[in-house]
Amino acid sequence: MNDLELDLAWLYPSLMSTYSDRGNIFVLVQRGRLRNIKINILPIETATAGSTLEKADFIFGGGSQDRQQEIVMRDLRKEKGKILKQLIDQNKVGLFTCGSPQLLGHYYEPAVGKRIDGLGIFDFTSVSPGLNTYRCIGNIIIEVTGIALDKGKSNYLVGFENHGGRTFLSHSVRPLGKVLKGFGNNGKDKTEGAVYKNAVATYLHGPILPKNPHLADYLLVLALENKYQKKIELKPIDDSLEWQAHWSVVKKILGQN
Repeated sequence: MNDLELDLAWLYPSLMSTYSDRGNIFVLVQRGRLRNIKINILPIETATAGSTLEKADFIFGGGSQDRQQEIVMRDLRKEKGKILKQLIDQNKVGLFTCGSPQLLGHYYEPAVGKRIDGLGIFDFTSVSPGLNTYRCIGNIIIEVTGIALDKGKSNYLVGFENHGGRTFLSHSVRPLGKVLKGFGNNGKDKTEGAVYKNAVATYLHGPILPKNPHLADYLLVLALENKYQKKIELKPIDDSLEWQAHWSVVKKILGQN
């Protein structure tokens, strides 16, 4: 598999990389490199021209604190927000973890300060119940229902969550999965994440991809097939250590021996 490449737009790395999010970038680049797939990183900052974002085949957004989210949202309300919505509507692949999904819903109400209007790409809302309310913190495992992972490998996703906001999906939104242990979107309805076209939103971080190699490959295939408009099969690689990490976390969270 030669001469394949992807342009990966990394949204606001200096503002939205609170929870080791750059680890997801490292995983995508390395899993591509081992298959002779070149992945070009396009850092998208407030000073970056919208034309750079337009090149993206794959968009990644990480987490941040409320103050940084306000800065990012002010910038997205300019041309970048429209471009981002157009890309996702064109089936460009997106992975948005932790705080970034809150910016892609209809709005986010922080514990302190005014409501932050989102881009409305995902049909959900996020609200913080207040400073005196517990945060959703801890290891989490979900059974995937919203995307077609290779079930021959695993139908679980594992990660860590740490969020004060609670996200509530509309009835039309497909959740990424069902919470088996942890809080998920809101700690009440057992949903976690959301899927719209080829964009995946999730509170799982820590980061998510090193412990879930099947999700990384799923996203790479989607991005390549969308770009090249043909069936793509990834070359097998030795990722036995990654899978040991995945199953070790599964057993730990579910209490299996």
